[in-house]
Amino acid sequence: MPRVELNIQAPNFTLNDFNGRSVSLSDFTGQKNVLVVFNRGFF
Repeated sequence: MPRVELNIQAPNFTLNDFNGRSVSLSDFTGQKNVLVVFNRGFF
């Protein structure tokens, strides 16, 4: 199993929300965030 580094800054990225507006990770600087990722390869 690969070693996981903790407490490192995530790279900035931009995605569209459900309304088609661009949202960047940097928009949430200074706030507590949770990023949830669903791997569609497993059912």
